[in-house]
Amino acid sequence: MTRLKNSAGPPNNGNSSEVKAEPETSAPKRAAVRRVTLGFRTARMLPRVVWLFGFASLFNDVSSEAIFPLLPQFLTSLGAPIAFLGLIEGGADALSSVIKMISGRLSDRGPRRLLVTGGYTLPGLARAGIALAAAPWHVLTARLVDRAGKGIRSGPRDAMIADAVDPSERGRAFGLNRSMDHLGAAVGPLIASALVALGVGLRATFVVAALLGLVAPALLFLRLREPAPVEAPRTPETGAPGEPRLRRGYAPYLMACVMFALGNSSDAFLIVRAAEVGWKNVPLLWFFHHLVKSAVALPGGALSDRHSRAIVVAAGWAAYALTYVGFGFATSPTQIVFLFLAYALYHGLAEGAERAIIADLAERGGRGRAFGIYHGSVGVAALPAGLLTGYVWGHMGARWALGLNAACAAAASIFLFWLAFVGPLRRTLLGAEPANPTRALPRDDV
Repeated sequence: MTRLKNSAGPPNNGNSSEVKAEPETSAPKRAAVRRVTLGFRTARMLPRVVWLFGFASLFNDVSSEAIFPLLPQFLTSLGAPIAFLGLIEGGADALSSVIKMISGRLSDRGPRRLLVTGGYTLPGLARAGIALAAAPWHVLTARLVDRAGKGIRSGPRDAMIADAVDPSERGRAFGLNRSMDHLGAAVGPLIASALVALGVGLRATFVVAALLGLVAPALLFLRLREPAPVEAPRTPETGAPGEPRLRRGYAPYLMACVMFALGNSSDAFLIVRAAEVGWKNVPLLWFFHHLVKSAVALPGGALSDRHSRAIVVAAGWAAYALTYVGFGFATSPTQIVFLFLAYALYHGLAEGAERAIIADLAERGGRGRAFGIYHGSVGVAALPAGLLTGYVWGHMGARWALGLNAACAAAASIFLFWLAFVGPLRRTLLGAEPANPTRALPRDDV
């Protein structure tokens, strides 16, 4: 006969022999196993649009990272000084930051599908333009168009991902997107290196990269569907349609993100530091670094679905601060390897959860604006971060420059911990449900 498991309640009609008491200690074990199983299952069963954006990010980053490492060599062949590369990247990032704020707001009113697809198309066309460049200013123009495309797509894409999933799955969704993005960043330089090793010229390599990049908009054009329009919320006083709100906690959280961005300088400084310490094969190191980031991004996002996202992000920022201190004091190539692997921990813990918090703190129909402000603000803050790091590095050395980055990250981490335990995000730790910035919000928010 089938045995019944029952740890409470009276015997069934006196047939106590058919009831098997189960130890109470096994319940937590079953719950833990269930959480792990459901974590992998929900990642695999995320909505199609999340996977679609993941593959789009993969192909786009394969294309981008196949070109970027070769740009300095290509500009030199066109007669441009190395300082021109700084002008190109600085101007492109500044333009992208401004466009992100505009496109995010527009996406809440207009067709997001058009903005996202166009935002992935422009970079592919721009990279083909680099292959035809005959002067340095041609490359500058192409990079501006490339980064403009990133500015157009970032807010609408993230808003569509946030709207497509349950609040309890947002960390996984954004973690998956970041994971596939990093995978593309790892594969791109390998493809470029293989083509160059086979004797393919730089221009032909750029053409191949551009074609790979155009796979992303082709996928979106064929498979992406425009979500149903969202009815604007009505004001209690007049009943007239109003603008979707950014919830309490958005402004201070954005302040913490900007504070961290002021210390989040370009990873190019870490490559320079690795070369200073004596590491020879930088492309190989960069490849494994991106692989590790790709591997940890999804588990990090899933972790933020089960615990307070703010605490997970703060822990990631703390890991960033510690690794930057380590880079400043590193003296051997072996230390550099371990530091790059540890540095990937920040990306896994923070990147997906950062964006999930933005979605948590914005009402449906206003998330494009929320993501646009977030991406734009962080992008603007990254400009002085790079300039200040370069200045301090040149005048005081690597330890002071990287230490300054670590100090900004540590301050942002402490501030975010305060927001989670004492400030506007503290409600996530007081509810009956698992700690999460939006678990206390109505389920009909998505």
